[in-house]
Amino acid sequence: MNSSKKSRTDILTMLILSAFVIIVVRLFFLQIIDGKKYRTLANESQMRQFNLPAERGVIYVMDGKNPIKFVMNETVYSLFIDPQIIDDKKRPEIISEMKKIAGGNLIDNFENLFEEKQSRYKVIAKNLNRQQAEAVKKRAFYGVGVVPESRRVYPEGNLAAQVLGFVNFEGGKYGIEEIFNQELSGKNGMLKTTTDVYGGRLGIRKEDVSVPAQNGKNLVLSIDRNVQSQSEKILKKQMEEKGIKNGSVIVMNPENGKVMAMANFPTYHPAEFSKVKDAKLFNNNTLTMPYENGSVIKSFTMAMGLNEGVASAEARYYNVDKVQVEDRTISNAVKGYTGSITFQTAMNYSLNTGMVEIANRMGGGRITRASRDKIYDYFHNKFGLGKKTGIEIVENAGTIISPDKVEGNAVRYSNMTFGQGMDTTMIQAATGFSALVNGGTLYKSSVIAGEIKDDEFIKKEAEIRSKDVISKGSSEQIKDILINARRSAHGADLPEYRVGGKTGTSETLINGKYAQNQTIGSYLGFGGNSQAKFVIMVAVWGEGQNLQGHADAQPIFTEISNWMLHYLKINPKG
Repeated sequence: MNSSKKSRTDILTMLILSAFVIIVVRLFFLQIIDGKKYRTLANESQMRQFNLPAERGVIYVMDGKNPIKFVMNETVYSLFIDPQIIDDKKRPEIISEMKKIAGGNLIDNFENLFEEKQSRYKVIAKNLNRQQAEAVKKRAFYGVGVVPESRRVYPEGNLAAQVLGFVNFEGGKYGIEEIFNQELSGKNGMLKTTTDVYGGRLGIRKEDVSVPAQNGKNLVLSIDRNVQSQSEKILKKQMEEKGIKNGSVIVMNPENGKVMAMANFPTYHPAEFSKVKDAKLFNNNTLTMPYENGSVIKSFTMAMGLNEGVASAEARYYNVDKVQVEDRTISNAVKGYTGSITFQTAMNYSLNTGMVEIANRMGGGRITRASRDKIYDYFHNKFGLGKKTGIEIVENAGTIISPDKVEGNAVRYSNMTFGQGMDTTMIQAATGFSALVNGGTLYKSSVIAGEIKDDEFIKKEAEIRSKDVISKGSSEQIKDILINARRSAHGADLPEYRVGGKTGTSETLINGKYAQNQTIGSYLGFGGNSQAKFVIMVAVWGEGQNLQGHADAQPIFTEISNWMLHYLKINPKG
């Protein structure tokens, strides 16, 4: 080998060795010196955090004695993008393909979200079905993925819509869905893990962080599916036959204050809440519409008189179809039953003078401050009129004017004895009335029967607000009076059952004045045998409609009542 050839070999060897040294040194810096930095950068680009949505709790209702599923969930998918890693050159193709797959599920102006490079998670479409989700996965676009979510399903359509409410992107709205939104929602979990270029998880690593979701509570409502369905069916049918614009019904178990049905018509479908043009349809009028209950309140006045020992069915007063209270003359709507008549007669013909007479007797002959205090104590404190019942759904309080106020004078209190000058809700009237016919126990009204936990029905016990609001003897007497009042004007009840109640026809206040062409018809009654097994309250109303308790509300009560007697398999002999 000559010297020049040896020199070229040495130079080549030196170059190779130098390159090798450089590579080793570079690797040393990359792996050892800057290793932590690059591992962090790799994690930041590959690690992704996923939301693990909690499953919203199922809502059950009763089917007789057994809970059944009433509101459930179905799995849908949200389509998301990672704007940081999507290649801008691929964006037109991705947008075009997502339009083909997601179509109307895409949110408005979703294309703009690709520009939000500071974000790594932007939802561009919601409520995709499984086939759409699979189509997205097959496209395998880098930075595009789907995540499963839950959506409410209402298999019974619009049944009990105002009790349930609905769920939108913000959560529960109205009804049970809103009041129990937190309990039903549960708590979302979180998964932080390494993913591939398509967002798929790359096995399980010790760096992964996983917090499991806590699913929502499964609630059981006291609503009986069959009672609710029948109440809505009867209410709707009779309203349509008579052209009545609005109507509501409550069916309550007087032995525990649990609500078996709350029907409102017109109504809506909770799954199609976005199509509703008038938000009033979302209101549960049985709870949120205080109004002058009218003559159904005479049941309470009569019970008070019985309990105070100033009146009875056979006791008499002298009726001239009008009575003077300070500067006001109060007259009867039904006239002609004059002279010495019984309080049973006053109840049969709904005579205002009989109720004012009870208030007078409680004051020793006129409505004094002492008698007003006592009436307020009965109406507001004992029967719970004019204040919230504590039911679990949003309700309004209404108004019972205190005798401490100037407006709480003798004229006001004389009017209150026959249901004017006070605002109460249907749930208040039904709850207080239940105490009248169950022996005198006022229960907290409730729409919750319990919850399903680990497949077991855990019942929620009834809550007693107060005992002996009237005595058992007074309770038996008022039931007899209400049964006789009903029989005196009505003959369509099933024989050998004990069904009683009271009509109400009340004027409507518009801008502080009574409307001349608009009244609310109502009926409040009970049915059963020796024990009252159900209480039903009906109210019907409409703009420009003069509706009557006996003609418009009572037939709805009767049809539901007769159905209830069969449905509950009540023994007519008791």
